[in-house]
Amino acid sequence: MAFLLPCLRGLLLLLLLALAAAQGQAQQMSSFPANDTRPWLPTETSRILVSPSLGMAAGFVPSSASAGKYRFAVWVANVSGTGEKTIIWYAHNTTNPLEADAIEADGNSTLLVNAAGVLAWTSANSTVWSQANTANATAPPQLTLNDTGSLFYGPSWSSFREPTNTLMPAQAIRQADNSTPGGAITLQSANGRYKLVDAMMLKYYSPEPGAAPSIYANMTGASSLLNLTDDGVLKLSGGSPATLIASDKGAKNRLRRLTLDDDGNLRLYSMNPATRNWHVVWELVQELCTIQGTCPGNNTICVPVGANGVTCVCPPGFRNRTDGNGCDAKEMYSGRGNDDKFVRMDFVSFSGGAVTMASDPGQFKQKLPPTNLEECKSRCRRDPNCPAFGYKFGGDRTCLLYKTRLVEGYWSPGSEMSTYLRVVATDNDTNPFTGMTTMIDTVCPVQLALPVPPKQKATTIRNIAIIATLFAVELLAGILSFWAFLRKYSQYREMARTLGLEYLPAGGPRRFSYAELKTATKDFTDVVGRGAYGTVFRGELPDRRAVAVKQLHGVGGGEAEFWAEVTIIARMHHLNLVRMWGFCADKDQRMLVYEYVPNGSLDKYLFSSSSAPASAGTGGTEEESSSIAASETTKTILDLHTRYRIALGVARAIAYLHEECLEWVLHCDIKPENILLEDDFCPKVSDFGLSKLTSKKEKVTMSRIRGTRGYMAPEWVIHREPITAKADVYSFGMVLLEIVSGRRNYGFRQESVGSEDWYFPKWAYEKVYVERRIEDIMDPRILQHVDDDAESVATVERMVKTAMWCLQDRAEMRPSMGKVAKMLEGTVEITEPVKPTIFCVQDD
Repeated sequence: MAFLLPCLRGLLLLLLLALAAAQGQAQQMSSFPANDTRPWLPTETSRILVSPSLGMAAGFVPSSASAGKYRFAVWVANVSGTGEKTIIWYAHNTTNPLEADAIEADGNSTLLVNAAGVLAWTSANSTVWSQANTANATAPPQLTLNDTGSLFYGPSWSSFREPTNTLMPAQAIRQADNSTPGGAITLQSANGRYKLVDAMMLKYYSPEPGAAPSIYANMTGASSLLNLTDDGVLKLSGGSPATLIASDKGAKNRLRRLTLDDDGNLRLYSMNPATRNWHVVWELVQELCTIQGTCPGNNTICVPVGANGVTCVCPPGFRNRTDGNGCDAKEMYSGRGNDDKFVRMDFVSFSGGAVTMASDPGQFKQKLPPTNLEECKSRCRRDPNCPAFGYKFGGDRTCLLYKTRLVEGYWSPGSEMSTYLRVVATDNDTNPFTGMTTMIDTVCPVQLALPVPPKQKATTIRNIAIIATLFAVELLAGILSFWAFLRKYSQYREMARTLGLEYLPAGGPRRFSYAELKTATKDFTDVVGRGAYGTVFRGELPDRRAVAVKQLHGVGGGEAEFWAEVTIIARMHHLNLVRMWGFCADKDQRMLVYEYVPNGSLDKYLFSSSSAPASAGTGGTEEESSSIAASETTKTILDLHTRYRIALGVARAIAYLHEECLEWVLHCDIKPENILLEDDFCPKVSDFGLSKLTSKKEKVTMSRIRGTRGYMAPEWVIHREPITAKADVYSFGMVLLEIVSGRRNYGFRQESVGSEDWYFPKWAYEKVYVERRIEDIMDPRILQHVDDDAESVATVERMVKTAMWCLQDRAEMRPSMGKVAKMLEGTVEITEPVKPTIFCVQDD
């Protein structure tokens, strides 16, 4: 008997299964009512209406949002996976399209066809949902379901005319309706937060009170969606392209649906007929984080995870709220701007669009006119309510100031914006948003299926012979090409050495031919100056620019001085430096093409006589300097303001050579003859191309004295001291005294040779700081305009003080040229200078 018990249990189990199957089969209906007038209760979830092919079903389903309540819906039957129904339609309110919510009722409600033939879903003597009978037939209409998923009641009503969140193939789309406020709702997500409006734009409806809906995505161009075909094509109303194609287009026997999911993305699904599983074959929004409402609350940042996932994180200095709705600052700054800092987060933006109030579209962010980064940061720091600002590092220099709070944050590699988050200065949180290259994952993994190679014939020996022959030919061609390259390279190298091309920097000045410059200078007939290195001619280029062409003498193809001037001056670009426009290195001809400065050199306006001091070494003479400028002498008297402007411009130019260039450039011969004047008396420093060029950290050693007697620093004569940029500072100080006094320091020494005050700086110092007679050192031609002007007197005193500091005999006591410029500008305080020590260079 014991062995019969398992058999009896098995038979009983089979009997129960058969009974359950029979009962389930009995609950399926092809229509309602179908000779059955008993009411349909929501609790009868096994009682369903099925399509002829049994692929679609309709009936009551439990509500996922409200316990104990039910929805009347249509779903796809026989779907594998989690067991959840794929609902394509549900009964909803159609009286107000803007509030087309799903209808739910408790288990005590009933669905039936009443005596008037009206399909009514009632609960406690109130109508939940109903469809009227418009048929003229005496028999009441029946509720039926076809194989496309459309629910019919009589000849006039179909569920396809009232879509919810899903569009099925061949289902017509509700188009734009100007009479509907906000547009006609085409599809709506089940949670009611996202809607496809007018079949063309996706809108987000924030649950915040007073928030206006905002558009976060559109169909292609200005097109609207018409319908979905059976083979996976979304047809559009117009534009280019006029269709959107699914990735499995053309696959047969596949059920497809277009659904607006609860995450706000519009996706096209395709069911595999073998596995009965859904697969996404197209989606409108590729970056889920750009969909508004993905991460609710303030200060959150949406970051993509893999292909279809996102995560909501807090920025540095913030932590998650206890209620899970956003992030709060760990510690707040005061807002005064003295206890905060900005943390840069790359590729992070806060849209703020979803919670923008209709009454104030700019409540949470403000776009400023194009400005630089520092100004954008200052504007935010001055506003105590500004939590962050965004800046786009591009040509448009976009600056966004966020107000009050940060909403709708997202990270996207397609965003060119960097957000600077304002946190307390003591915050030490790590910043994961720096570059963010490690977070970029492949969002569309691709599986490649390679075809099976065809069967090969027995031709291995022939293939090897062909490959070997081709390899030998390619090797021979490579050897011949390399040999030809070496020959050409040797020729070009010799040519480059001859012409000095190896010294020329990339992007240098234009190279002129000898014939071009011969034409420009009218066969070198208009001589405007002669110098130690050659003759200068005035010329005119084809574009009507006046130029000064310096024809060098005795300079060969490898002469270092010529290429030094070309390479150094080509790198110098400053308002107060003479600009070189080109050069000529044609056979044995060496010429430099400068801009033409019309007003000549400064000495013609300062000194009554035109005698120039003797030069030493490779420094230029008066004739060489003025060769770049006009040769006409003028009697114009420079006023104090013009002289001050000239001194300041020269100081800025020398400071540029010393401090702002990549290499350290010493002028070595600063004097009035090397300061040229434009039409508006803007100064131009010339003849710095033959200067010493070296690293800023190195000391300069010279094999011979450079410069002009009267302007050379003591270290040129005292060989035990190195030559630094302070040598130019000394020369500038002497020129500055000449600008104030209108007399040449060299001429002053000759006139006062029998006096103990023959040293020009010492004499000027005693006049200003001992005798307190500053008018004695000033140019008498401008003295009458200075006596009653306190500002002019202050300017003269500032110029003399600066000159005294520049003329200190010890190099380390002289200021840098950058500080000299600021001393002349009046932006730094000038202390009382030390009396300069007597120094001179005797003639040989």
